[in-house]
Amino acid sequence: MKTRITLLMIALFMGFNFSVAQQDEECMNNLSIFDSYVKSKKYDDAYGPWNIVRNKCPKFNRAIYVHGEKILKHKIDNSSGADQVAHIKDLLLLWDQARANFSNKYPVGEILSDKAQLTYKYRKELGATGESIYEMFDSAFKQDAGNFKSAQGLYTYFSLVVDLYDANKKTAQQMFDKYDDVIEIIENLEKSYTEKLNKLVQKEESGETLTKKENSYKRNYGANLEAFEKVTSSMDSKLGQRASCEVLIPLYQKDFDQNKENKIWLQRAMNRMYAKGCKDDPLFLKLVEQKNSLEPNADTAYYLYILTGEQKYFDQTIELETDPLRKSKLYKKLADDFRKKGSYSRARQYFMEAMKLNPSDGSPYLRIANMYAKSANSCGDDNFSKRAVFWLAASTAEQAGRVDGRLRKAAAQSAASYRASAPSKADIFTKGNAGQTIQIGCWIGRSVTVPNI
Repeated sequence: MKTRITLLMIALFMGFNFSVAQQDEECMNNLSIFDSYVKSKKYDDAYGPWNIVRNKCPKFNRAIYVHGEKILKHKIDNSSGADQVAHIKDLLLLWDQARANFSNKYPVGEILSDKAQLTYKYRKELGATGESIYEMFDSAFKQDAGNFKSAQGLYTYFSLVVDLYDANKKTAQQMFDKYDDVIEIIENLEKSYTEKLNKLVQKEESGETLTKKENSYKRNYGANLEAFEKVTSSMDSKLGQRASCEVLIPLYQKDFDQNKENKIWLQRAMNRMYAKGCKDDPLFLKLVEQKNSLEPNADTAYYLYILTGEQKYFDQTIELETDPLRKSKLYKKLADDFRKKGSYSRARQYFMEAMKLNPSDGSPYLRIANMYAKSANSCGDDNFSKRAVFWLAASTAEQAGRVDGRLRKAAAQSAASYRASAPSKADIFTKGNAGQTIQIGCWIGRSVTVPNI
């Protein structure tokens, strides 16, 4: 009896393996077929064999979900009415299946935010409300903010809370809190991309040649940073007058007593008031001093420096900030304050400190170039040497485009404008100093070589 049972088990096991093998062969064949069709962008032809593999062997290969997304997006773009809605819902389902079968490749924050963004895009077709879509995004944020990385999704998330505020479904504080939540996600992502980009820029600036893969990474990091800069700018535009001093001051005055021990609330309130130009109101100083008494940091020290002009607070600002990228931003703020006051030498000093800490940010070069150009009439002995300053401004602007791909166009335009104001070939011929080095005086203290003609 025991032998018969054993033989039966062996037969069943062999039959099961044969069935799996047959299934695997069928799935392998159909995988090969739909993979070939997708690579040729024949998505309609790919749909049938893809569906077979998806339904029979959902864990067989991740291509089911990678290619499936392309196939269904094609179907959505090329259908309408009930068919389109069915394909939209199927893509939402596909993302859930991808998460279920390859969870390590599909983080929950990414899946939920993608689903929310697709639902937002087709909200009319799906009959989805702004409130329900906001809750979808909010679920992604609450469950897995670290993998909520879509620039478009982050903007939509914030945009929806502003719309809900306008509809009296969210308070002003809830709207401001969500702004800060999203900005913190963006800052963390920007920090990650910038640190990676800086390594490549430093390698390039040292004279080494980047590999093809490194150049691709460099473009990708720059493109992501540019996208998040646009999101931040769009968020500020969307917020607009909803965050004016006339709105902020009464709100923070009303809520101050109940939040005066809340470090996060104080930090966000003083940051927003400073960003919106409300620093002259007594409430701003009150917020800063309260935050400083509970938890001094680089921001409170910087604001105290702005309010008082005392050097000790400036020194404290630099001492307290340990993160290189945040310190770089502080140096840029300080530099811009000096630039606006016409103290160009000190402004350049702090812009250069900022560039040391964040070498892939070319904006300080553009600021310095602009200061050179504005000082041309004050920094030369004669008309030729004054106009020679524009060569220095042009080369400085070009440096911005070299280290920062996001500024390449702006840098080229600025450099061309400066060169147009520099001495012409005829001027160089008349002066007879082609190839010579000219020392530029005053605060600039640099030299420039006259081009050969």
